[in-house]
Amino acid sequence: MLGSLACVTPADAQDMAGQDTAVEDASQTIVVTGSRIQNPNLEQSSPVQVVGENEIGLRQATNAEELIGDLPGVSPGANSAVNNGGAGFASLNLRGVGTNRNLVLLDGTRLVPSSLLSETDLNIIPVALIERAEIVTGGASSVYGADAIAGVANFITKRDFSGAELASTVGITERGDGARYRFDLTVGANFDGGRGNAVLSVGYQQVEPVSQGDRAVSRETYFLDGNKIGSGTTTPTRINNRIYNPADGALRAYVGSRDAYNFAPDNYFQTPLERYNLFGAAQYEVTDGIEVYAKGMFTRSKVQLSLAPSGMFGDTWLLPLNNPFMPDAVRSEVCASNAISAADCAAAGAASGPTDPNYREVPTTINRRFIEMGPRIRNLTTNQFQVWAGARGSVTDTLKFDIYGLHGESDRKNSNLGWGLKSRVQQALRAVSETECADTSNGCVPINLFGDGTDISPESIAFFNQPAGATIGTSLSVVNGSLSGEVANFLAGETPIGFALGAEYRRYGASQVADVAFGTQDEVLGTGAPSPSFSGRYSVKEIFGELIVPVVEDIPGIYSLTAEAGIRLSDYSNTGTSTTWKAGGTWEPFRGYKIRGIYQHSVRSPNISELYTPVTTGLSNLPEDPCQGSNPVGNAALTAICIAQGAPAGRIGSISEPSAGQINLTSGGNPDLDVEVANSYTIGLVATPPQIPGLAITADYYHIKVSDAITLPTPDDIFGPCFDEGDAAACALIRRNPLNGSLNGGGDTPGLIAVLTNQGTIVTSGVDLRIAYGMSTGFGRLGFDMTGNWTEQSKFQASPTGLNRECAGQYSANCGFFAGEITPKLSFNMRATAQIDDFGDISLLWRWLDGVDYERILDADGIEPGYLHIPSYSYFDLTYRAKIADVFTLTLSVQNLLDKDPPLVSNYVGTTALNSGNTYPTTYDVLGRRYSLTASMRF
Repeated sequence: MLGSLACVTPADAQDMAGQDTAVEDASQTIVVTGSRIQNPNLEQSSPVQVVGENEIGLRQATNAEELIGDLPGVSPGANSAVNNGGAGFASLNLRGVGTNRNLVLLDGTRLVPSSLLSETDLNIIPVALIERAEIVTGGASSVYGADAIAGVANFITKRDFSGAELASTVGITERGDGARYRFDLTVGANFDGGRGNAVLSVGYQQVEPVSQGDRAVSRETYFLDGNKIGSGTTTPTRINNRIYNPADGALRAYVGSRDAYNFAPDNYFQTPLERYNLFGAAQYEVTDGIEVYAKGMFTRSKVQLSLAPSGMFGDTWLLPLNNPFMPDAVRSEVCASNAISAADCAAAGAASGPTDPNYREVPTTINRRFIEMGPRIRNLTTNQFQVWAGARGSVTDTLKFDIYGLHGESDRKNSNLGWGLKSRVQQALRAVSETECADTSNGCVPINLFGDGTDISPESIAFFNQPAGATIGTSLSVVNGSLSGEVANFLAGETPIGFALGAEYRRYGASQVADVAFGTQDEVLGTGAPSPSFSGRYSVKEIFGELIVPVVEDIPGIYSLTAEAGIRLSDYSNTGTSTTWKAGGTWEPFRGYKIRGIYQHSVRSPNISELYTPVTTGLSNLPEDPCQGSNPVGNAALTAICIAQGAPAGRIGSISEPSAGQINLTSGGNPDLDVEVANSYTIGLVATPPQIPGLAITADYYHIKVSDAITLPTPDDIFGPCFDEGDAAACALIRRNPLNGSLNGGGDTPGLIAVLTNQGTIVTSGVDLRIAYGMSTGFGRLGFDMTGNWTEQSKFQASPTGLNRECAGQYSANCGFFAGEITPKLSFNMRATAQIDDFGDISLLWRWLDGVDYERILDADGIEPGYLHIPSYSYFDLTYRAKIADVFTLTLSVQNLLDKDPPLVSNYVGTTALNSGNTYPTTYDVLGRRYSLTASMRF
């Protein structure tokens, strides 16, 4: 909403433990986020969504991501539904333009980032102390800095809290899993005759996992054609794309529909979490009009991710021909594929060890799932703290100041268990007997790859299953000083001109410190990519100013006319100087009816990850490889392309499909990156008609364009030009496994080669709508609040010659700038609340998502028709809240009231991170009907 949001407050709002309702009183003015000018009589031009304390209570949120994650206009970021690709924190993705293009604030100040991409973890927000959350959706770069291109989410804490509040929430799904617990104790007191106040909040949250094996939609894995499929890294062992047959000790043809491994059940739909948080704040009026204040917060969280068992994922291994577990038939086939004669093969098989002249190792592609080792576990433990100190007050009756400093640090330890080390598996393959390795260092125990799939001994597993990990550390220091106030009225108007001036210094630091194993390419099996150690830092000096001028007031045709402007001059240590500015205004022709608009120009400097991340080989998404199987047979042009990309001529016709829909991707940071430029504007209407007390309507059109965007090309941006158009430059960016021609394997398979550049363009536009209404009734009050979004366009172009891809209302591995998220064309949340005297509140929340289509420009041949469209979805959450006693309130909710099942669209239509379990768990509810109960006591 705008600077003053008109909504309806029930008469007994103060009786409900200080909670407001879904709508506020039309006569009240709310000072909202988006300006440092705090005069409530001055209207600001940027639209702001407000999630009030009442809504917070009705949602019974365990963490902040649950408060704002499903608001229209907010696209999925990383959250508890992201397992393969999760990082142990929850990020905000306003407008779908990227989690690094918005800010998360606490009381208008920045929070220390939780990632190398400068993303802030929503879960460090102390929910128990949040009075409201305000989201500026029209951009706020001139006020808070250029990285607020898409806007900011500002969480406002309660001031002057006095007393004690104890709240406890428990929840569970109807299927008996996914339990959630939250306990918060908040105590506060005024002192020295009310001149000071101190508050302390302590919280604990626990979320238990839900596995994909526990839901019908995800127990099996489905390919694009509707058939069940799995991973080619399976058991028994595959050797050069032929699978071992324990019955006869030989290799036979691998048949995916029969032999593939079902990797789904071990993955999580809801990742487990345990978190402790501590928040304290105090302020004291040292003299009339001068207040000193301090705040501090600490959060410790532990998130666990789970994947199917690790294994040998098609890398090239040096297979000793004298391996004691290798049957003669397998040895003969391996020798034949390497043009080794039968006599030499027999001699090599009988070699006593590496020093024997007949000893021989041959490069071999091996796939073997280590089911004996159990699932891969990644524990992500984060410690974050931040402290603030400052002084604020009045210089004169019309001039206020605020000076503060803050410092925060975060470290996230990534510990990997059950993955295995490649060097040790290679050592275990070099065995001179079934019980002794050629190299016995570190207690080596030979590995048996040729049993029935359960023959790797616990002793061998203990040898190569060594822990590995890395720690990501970030830091932020800020010093800020500002003056705000009023100057003489303009043209003799009643409302004075408001202004704000200030300066800010920020310093960011980030590092990744890995152990030797985790920082080495290919060493930790099944990780996708290594995480080498590196660090970086930058600083920025800024001055800023804002002005809100009431131009004309209370004349015919102009009840009020206000102009607004702001500017921020920045000097970055890494990219130099830049200017961010805004200009806009509001026109109220008649009391209660306003037109508002604002234009903003932003310049974002690259973050530490974009600049300094080392180049490594990881994973990307591709369900089908044009060179796989028989595709190139008889097609000379396609065969030539496949061979030019590194495929051996002898493997044409037998190149394997991408493993689990994933291929290698070689990428990293680019120290030569420059700034990206964003221009955005909003124009809207606000109606709070005096003729209809309690009604508020806002509608705002927004348009955001990011030029010189720091982006990577999508897989289709490379594969399309190469294989459809024969573009030699695009084909050169695809490099295949030199042994088998696939796009999988270790570091010897670069796969796609993609470099971060400033060549991208991102455009999004649409309309935000909110309608709120409240009325008194014979039994109490009724309140209605509807927030909706229409996304006109959501476009991404990786380079001037690349495809300008439209993704609004569409899904694929190319769509979704963060990680493949879905942005429906239309969505809305509608809450209806009835306050019934002497009974309590009954509230129904209706969440609706428009239908979406598989990316329409892509070839849909061979895709199961049911996977090409997801129909519109409705979810209903029912809440009952009752005041049992003066100090005791109970809230009971049923979420997903109708137990709506998620859509089944296969596991391969999108990206691994967000298209998981054959659906999109960050967009659609995969947990089913669930219940939660909150009990709170306030003294």
